[in-house]
Amino acid sequence: MTNPTLWNQLLMWPIINVLAAFYKLFEFLGVPGPLGFAIILLTVVILGVLHPLMIAQLRSAKKMSALKPQLDEIAARHKGDKAKIQQAQLALYQEQGVNPAAGCLPLLIQMPVLIALYNVFLQVLSNGNGQQLVSDINQILYVPALQLTSLDLHFFGINLGIKPSAWQTAGWWLLAVPVVTGLLQWYQARLALSLGKPAATKALAVNKEKKPEDTAMEVQRQMALITPIMFGYFALQFPVGVALYWNLFGLFGIMQQLAVNKET
Repeated sequence: MTNPTLWNQLLMWPIINVLAAFYKLFEFLGVPGPLGFAIILLTVVILGVLHPLMIAQLRSAKKMSALKPQLDEIAARHKGDKAKIQQAQLALYQEQGVNPAAGCLPLLIQMPVLIALYNVFLQVLSNGNGQQLVSDINQILYVPALQLTSLDLHFFGINLGIKPSAWQTAGWWLLAVPVVTGLLQWYQARLALSLGKPAATKALAVNKEKKPEDTAMEVQRQMALITPIMFGYFALQFPVGVALYWNLFGLFGIMQQLAVNKET
């Protein structure tokens, strides 16, 4: 955390400073569980900043999904001729005003920020030595007013540093954390899949037979099942505070997907 690498200086340290500022704010206001509220506020602020990029990514995916029947027709019409397929696809993209790369660029921009945010929460919450953690954080704070004297990891009676995998000693209720995380991921994936179903159904009705391109939809369906299990397992092994971030991210993603799905 204190190592002055480019990654730390550009992303990790600024995020930690903002987190410390929010923690000090809630601590000053006398709000119980200041770290939990600081994590919530920091996550919401960063997701709010990234909101335009995420919406652009979801809209691009929706446009590409709507073009699938036409793309399948092009592939069938010019079967075996890759050059003609590419030309026809480019013409279709230009006609419909769709940029296939538009969905990748927002993702590439936002991922480093989200990874850094996750790493901050993981490092802060996984450190078992409270005094050493406070000392490390104080070394990278920009202004003396943000200096911490202690760090309270409790939030509504829950230690944000505890892992749900310790449910046998800490309480069976901890198992609800990975379950909620998995359900949020499942619902978000289900919303994303709902965009491709009409297009896939229409394409199959037109072409009558399953094309290799249709396997992409099957892969998406499989990922929609695997991803919730994977994130649920991660939430079981990582501190509760990390799951708090993940679940906020999931809720935000669901709201964005619902908004894009309703757009005509």
